[in-house]
Parts: sequence; structure tokens; C-alpha cells
Amino acid sequence: MDVAEKIKSRARAANGHIVLPEGDQERTILATKKIIEENLCRLTLLGQEEGITKLAEDNQVELTQIQIIEPAKSPRLEEYSQKFFKMREKKGTTLERAKRFMEKPLYYGGMMVHLGDADGMVAGAYNTTANVVRASLQTIGLAEGISSVSGAFVIVHPNYRGERNKPFLFADSVVVPDPTVEQLADIAISTAKTYRALFGEEPKVAMLSFSTRQSASHPMADKVIQATKIAKEKAPDLLIDGELQVDAAIVPEIAALKAPDSPLKGEANVLIFPDLHAGNIAYKIAQRMANAEAWAVLQGLAKPACDMSRGASVDDIVLTTAIALTLVER
Repeated sequence: MDVAEKIKSRARAANGHIVLPEGDQERTILATKKIIEENLCRLTLLGQEEGITKLAEDNQVELTQIQIIEPAKSPRLEEYSQKFFKMREKKGTTLERAKRFMEKPLYYGGMMVHLGDADGMVAGAYNTTANVVRASLQTIGLAEGISSVSGAFVIVHPNYRGERNKPFLFADSVVVPDPTVEQLADIAISTAKTYRALFGEEPKVAMLSFSTRQSASHPMADKVIQATKIAKEKAPDLLIDGELQVDAAIVPEIAALKAPDSPLKGEANVLIFPDLHAGNIAYKIAQRMANAEAWAVLQGLAKPACDMSRGASVDDIVLTTAIALTLVER
């Protein structure tokens, strides 16, 4: 069973409910068909009901099992608007403005997740990451003890040191350009949680730098050392080490030379980059030069909301839905 199928298998076991705010778009409709065929979860599609129905007919997709909600016409619009108003009142949001927000599928979907009417939300094939993150933050909110939303990439290397389809998580490769020390620690904790949820295995977290064990003296390396210390204090059971150069993190022979006392022993599966420059560059190198598969995960929220690239394929939407389901806490 490959990595994607393992994730889907865990998703089915969750027996969850996902809301797709981009329901009146063709790729979403085609993904819906596959999600139904693969029996992944229950679904709610948001958007103009007439447009959703027409697209489904054109693409021969049966929607009898699917809930369709047009937010502006929803019987729960007033309830959602009132709740959103109470959440955002101190930020200056009026009730009228709250209602306008709730008429937007991204915000309505986020409120469904917040109130437990759906287990998670998947979007981004048509909306920007900034819009997905903003709506998710304002409705779902941050997980307890976490200071920032972050983004990880599942990187599946086709043949890493003789192991086929080896999964790693790279973070943050999506959201936070220049994390503070505290944010970097929280990114590590969030990504470890994501790894465990996706794969059911122990995360081994490496805090990466251009320095190993203070082989270089620089504030940038010091930041990683401090973030590692904070992460250990906040999550004492987490297997984590830093600062480490990437070869000392993932190659046992190099680890034995550069960091012989490292508890990771060169077998890290979660790589935490010091900033978005490094994380984004690294995942694209792995994707393009090593032919690795790459799937994005949004993390750090109180409940799951997953973002995708606007170039996401139908299969990407299906898999991202499965990923969101594995992140649901039971």
C-alpha cells in the first residue's frame, strides 16, 4: 500500500464529514464523485445550488448522498452570523458585517467546522492560501497553546536510501515567512502532531540550520537552538533535536560524525526549516529534482482546515480531503 492509500485508509476509519466551500467548481464536483466512489467520508458542498446541480448533471455525478448549502439562503445563516458576530465583536465586526462574511462559502464552511457541523474543511483549488488561512483563523481559530498557523508539506521520496516511498514532513513551507523563536517551536510541535496523525508513527523532529552543534556562531543558528529548547519544554515527550544541518538529520553515517549524541541518529522524518525561504525552496527541490510527491497540510488550527495549490488536480482534492480527515481528533 503506497502512502496516499495509507492516508485514505486512515481517513475512512475516521468516518468523518468534510465541507468543500468551492462546491460550484468543476474540479470539486469531479473530486466529489471520486470521494463517493472511494467511500472516504460524508460531504457538504457550498456554493450556488443551481450551479452545483448543473455541473453535476454535466459531469454525470450523482449528488443524492451529498448535502448542498447555498450560504446566503441557508436557514442557519442568522444563527451563524450571530455567533460570528460574538466571536469578532471586539475586533470591530458589526452584526451586519458578520452576516456578509457568513454569506461567503469560506467563512460559512469554517463556522460549520467551528460549531461541529463538519469535522474539517478543504479549499484552495480556487481561493488563495491567504484567503483560506484568514477565513480559517477567524472562524476555527488556533489550537490551544499554539501561536501561529503554519503549513507543512508531505514529501514522499520515491527511493530514499533504498526505502521506497519514504514519507517526510517539511515545515513551514507555506505560511510564516520569518517565524519568531516561539513560532518556530510551535511549528515543530504542530508538525510532529500532523506526522503522527497522518502515519500513526513516532515523529522524529530535526530543527534545521546551516550549523550543527554550534559549528558556526551566528544569531540565525542561535534562534534554532532557542526554538528547540522551547519545543522541548512545551512537549517534553517529543523526540526532537537541533540545531542540525540536514545531512546530520537524515543520514545516519553523517549524524555519527557530526552529532553522535543526537537522539535522532540521522533518522529524522520531520524537518523544520528556520524560515519560509528555506522551507519553500527545499520542498520544491525535492519535488522537481528528486521526483518526490508533495501535498500541503495547513496546521495549528483548533480543528482541521486544509489548503491546496490553485493548480490542484481532482486527485489532489481527493487526497487533501483524506488528509483533513486524518487530522480530526477523536
